[in-house]
Amino acid sequence: MSFSKWIGASIGWSFGGPIGAIIGLALGSIVDSMASGKGSPLIGERQTGRRPNYRTSRNHQRRQRPQTQSGDFEVSLLVLASIVIKADDHQDQRELDFVRQQFTNMYGKERANHAFKLFKNISKQNISTRQVCNQIRQMMDHPSRLQLLHFLFGIAKADTQVTENEIRQIYTISGYLGISSKDFESIKAMFFNSTDNAYKILEIPKTATVDEIKAAYRKMAKKYHPDKVIHLGEEHQKGAAEKFRQVQEAYEQLQKERGF
Repeated sequence: MSFSKWIGASIGWSFGGPIGAIIGLALGSIVDSMASGKGSPLIGERQTGRRPNYRTSRNHQRRQRPQTQSGDFEVSLLVLASIVIKADDHQDQRELDFVRQQFTNMYGKERANHAFKLFKNISKQNISTRQVCNQIRQMMDHPSRLQLLHFLFGIAKADTQVTENEIRQIYTISGYLGISSKDFESIKAMFFNSTDNAYKILEIPKTATVDEIKAAYRKMAKKYHPDKVIHLGEEHQKGAAEKFRQVQEAYEQLQKERGF
């Protein structure tokens, strides 16, 4: 299967709108170099044999949000990652290596190499954060958006230090994605060390009672359960499992501190 035909069959709603335009520009040179059809898949593994239908009318969105495919998630991840990496006006090699390594862990070396090639072309573009995030918010379910945010903090932390510019950029992205401040602070706390991190991860104040801690744990365990992103495939469930583990560790820490 040719590269261009594969792309047409592997992703869904991200083929349209602002993200579709970004992909189109980034694929220009790649498609030319793979015109012989010898290339292997770049994003996603689902092949439906037809080009996905992208509809953006408000009435359609109120009726039904199209299910996000693995390829849609990957493309969104690549676009947002390129924005975060440029937040402090330079691309740190450790951050680039983190992106490549994470994609290798999730998708395997060959598929990750192709995705990274696309990422490098995307990162050369001037991207409207608001437009891209509005499309993702409109088309992607909330658990998947939370997973995107978790990955973005991982990129920012890859060079061991998260700058204020990176935090502001990720906060801006989270707002455009429709993610609450509490959810933002919860995921942010998973990447920082402080005495009240466990409380922040569970989205409760330090004055919370034992019953409130237990209730918060049940709520957060449900919110971050890997099954929430089962539609994205096993590769993305692994990332969700990391968030779930950190919620469990936060709860266990408070159990020890409070003695219950």
